Amino acid sequence: MEDKVLRKWFLGFIHIHILHHAKEHPIFGVWMLEELKEHGYDISSGTLYPILHHMEEDGLLVRANRNVDGKIRKYYTTTEKGNTVLDEARKKAYELFKEIKD
Repeated sequence: MEDKVLRKWFLGFIHIHILHHAKEHPIFGVWMLEELKEHGYDISSGTLYPILHHMEEDGLLVRANRNVDGKIRKYYTTTEKGNTVLDEARKKAYELFKEIKD
């Protein structure tokens, strides 16, 4: 039970982390997996790629396909909606953690 709850929370953090980096510069799957590992998230590509696709379907990310060494690589950047959601998530997280800290 506890694992399911933590997994939900961590998946939410991962969504925010994706938006954060996709706002800074275009990201692609393998790079994002490595970035998440640096922050202690050990997720598989089978978890990450559906997240990216759903975020694109939800209008949070936009994809651009680029040919890199003969292979098509999908780069993602935030949309205006994605930027708005990220800003709201940051505000809510700040408020929550400030309240918990006090």
